[in-house]
Amino acid sequence: MEHEDLERRFATLTTAHLADACIRAGLPVRCAPAPTRAVVPGSRLLGPAVPARHVGSVDVFLEAFEHAVPGGVLVVDNGGRLDESCVGDLVVLEARAAGLSGVVIWGLHRDTADIREIGLPVFSLGSLPTGPLSLGPRVDGGLAEAIVGSWRIGSSDLVLGDDDGVLFLPRDRAPELVTLAEGIRDTERRQADRIRAGESLRDQVRFTDFLAARETDSALTFRAHLRAVGGAIEE
Repeated sequence: MEHEDLERRFATLTTAHLADACIRAGLPVRCAPAPTRAVVPGSRLLGPAVPARHVGSVDVFLEAFEHAVPGGVLVVDNGGRLDESCVGDLVVLEARAAGLSGVVIWGLHRDTADIREIGLPVFSLGSLPTGPLSLGPRVDGGLAEAIVGSWRIGSSDLVLGDDDGVLFLPRDRAPELVTLAEGIRDTERRQADRIRAGESLRDQVRFTDFLAARETDSALTFRAHLRAVGGAIEE
């Protein structure tokens, strides 16, 4: 799938749709931890991961930019630290100049007002005035992989962000996942339209039938029932 086509189709989807698509496809749902949010609410982000493990100096980011693919997303691993920021306005400006489409930080940023003015989407755990507090040794493979929460993110991953947070997808499964997400989106929209027209969600998903069936089959899950009746509430 060409990046432009993926971008066009993602514009009509959310990370929630794609997270549900991962479940439908039997893939792990790899989300950045819940506090990860856009510096500017409403920001949307899509691009291949450009990983960088921060150890106290911006040189790792500059090196990452040297080889970054256009439209990539800098994924910064600062170990989730909350006692220092590791990305400021100059790094974000340089990311934009290098043709990147955004930045995701497993850690904190600073220079918030300047980053807002720059306009490049930046997602982080929050902000703090102080920059790096120490300089550690360079990490082997620090440009090959970044850890975000419990996930290892590499160049074979796609990064997506919106108001719900940040999601990582395997790039080679993107066409399949986008198609699944579009189907989930369309089903949910139809369900929402029917609720607005006066048909309750319980009626749509035949919830009374589910309760009756569960009486005779205690192992029956609501998710299995939804799949049988074509609902898309949970995935």
